[in-house]
Amino acid sequence: MEHRPDRTAARPDGQRPLADRSVGELVRLASEQLSDLVRQEMRLAQVEMAAKGKRFGLGGGLLGGAGVFGLVALMAAAATAIAAISLALPVWASALIVTGALGLIAGVLALAGRAQLRRAAPPKPERAIAGVKADVAQLKESAHR
Repeated sequence: MEHRPDRTAARPDGQRPLADRSVGELVRLASEQLSDLVRQEMRLAQVEMAAKGKRFGLGGGLLGGAGVFGLVALMAAAATAIAAISLALPVWASALIVTGALGLIAGVLALAGRAQLRRAAPPKPERAIAGVKADVAQLKESAHR
């Protein structure tokens, strides 16, 4: 013979079994659980965004430092190129050629950067959003039973 739990017996937490509760109590319980779930998902999103923000800040600072040193190196390289070209041409022509080349490179990089920014997705707490979607799907499935 199969053992079935007694649905009318008191639960260890002192609460009545769900089958013995009124519709109003069940709705209140579901509302409380949904509120708790939403609060938990919001806390998860907050923690996730804080971690992403810290990474963005550190990465941005490191990239800024690299940019400063890269700019100094580029200035030295430009001076070297002007000096090398001035062996064959007047200094003013050498400076003009190097300036034009640098301007062309800057324009190409600016266009490529703008294209990348247009394709970038907005930062969002992806795990929290996936969790909320899964929770909503579970609630819908439970409601249809």
